[in-house]
Amino acid sequence: MKTFLKQSTEARRELILTAHPIKTLLILSLPSLLMNTVQAMMPFTDGLFINNLTGYAVTGAVTFSQPIISMVLGLSQGLSVAAMAIIGQLNGKGAIAEGKRVAAQIFLFAVMLGIISAPLLLIISITVSRGLQSDIAPYVRQYISWYSIVLPFSFLEAVYNGIKNANGKPEAAFTRMTILFILKVVGNFLFLYMLRLEIIGCVLASLLANVCITIWMVYELFIHNSPDKLDVKNFKFDSKIIKEVLKVGFPAMFNYSFLYLGFFLINKEIEKYGAIVVAAQGIASNINALCFNLPAAFSAAITTMVSMHIGAGYPQKAKRDCLLGCITSIIIAIIMISIMIPLSPYLTVLFRREPEIIGIANNALNIYTYSIIGFGICMTIQGAFIGLGKTKMPLVLGVLRIWLLRYIFVLATEHVLQYYAIFWGNLFSNMATALIAIILILRTKWVSALTITNEKKE
Repeated sequence: MKTFLKQSTEARRELILTAHPIKTLLILSLPSLLMNTVQAMMPFTDGLFINNLTGYAVTGAVTFSQPIISMVLGLSQGLSVAAMAIIGQLNGKGAIAEGKRVAAQIFLFAVMLGIISAPLLLIISITVSRGLQSDIAPYVRQYISWYSIVLPFSFLEAVYNGIKNANGKPEAAFTRMTILFILKVVGNFLFLYMLRLEIIGCVLASLLANVCITIWMVYELFIHNSPDKLDVKNFKFDSKIIKEVLKVGFPAMFNYSFLYLGFFLINKEIEKYGAIVVAAQGIASNINALCFNLPAAFSAAITTMVSMHIGAGYPQKAKRDCLLGCITSIIIAIIMISIMIPLSPYLTVLFRREPEIIGIANNALNIYTYSIIGFGICMTIQGAFIGLGKTKMPLVLGVLRIWLLRYIFVLATEHVLQYYAIFWGNLFSNMATALIAIILILRTKWVSALTITNEKKE
């Protein structure tokens, strides 16, 4: 295991291209599964601290604010997608040095974009809070405006994950997430439990964790002597690389931002029913994060496998990778559903004790937990499209899932189902989009859509 963890990108490339596909999927997915488990535990433990140490208006405000913050963070997710697609295909071709050069360009571009985006989040916080009807409004403004300080660090974390996944080293992203989780728990204990800072404490806990982890990432990428060390000596931005990054990453940026805009509008529909319903929806989301993150863990592994096999000229192996990922994702989803549905009443009471909040949260979990199956299939197929460099397809699927299927479903049925329309819409949209994604991937051509990786090496 120690030797495996110390493998160079070249060695990891050979393993991915030559090993049995199930072995490769397990090697790449296990760290992602562990990372997604830790990532899911973060909102779960955050929710436990916030729900038990603050009022439900604060809880509702944090829940309501997450999609708004994620809309801006969608820009960083686009850079991460570009990193996985471009660097992965360069590594597949054996152009390791060029892949490292692209990685340095993307990381430093993320630094600049993160700093520019922070004031944007501050402006959004003022605009959004003015349009709210319930008592969460002042807390939403405080939380989002203070979180703008954390935003640049989150940008770098997303790009770091993309670089490491492209190199076939998801265990590095898992290590980062584990450290971040531990630091976040420490921060929550310090700022929420000991100092009782409520809404500001939520942000300070995130800031402490993200600053520490960014220092660690910079050391690993640029200072620590390793075969994957990035060189920034005499650095200057390469317009050709940045243009390709934006070309590949922009659809994903738009996809993530547009998706979370949809989540925000759906939250606006919930907010009309008051802070109690928003808090209940947040509890259900915190618990279901444990389920949704695991089937989706195969997406990054499939992106790595598909990008390297396409880069190396093995389209049939790339197809096989996608099928294997979908089957595995479905199996994991069924296991999670069979565990979570019976446990949900015992989990919701860990967050709050008010019967009206717990009742709504339990009903929500009994409805949309089943949509994990469709969500896992969607994420896996999107991973395959990203590996091909066809990042517009996840955008199409995202628009279908959140806007054309879920949001319209909510608006059309809300007069009958009230706020339960949101939970039924989740189930309907995820399952319908999974079917559409399967049809699209069966009709796609398994060739690279990237310019930079199709050029002949000098």
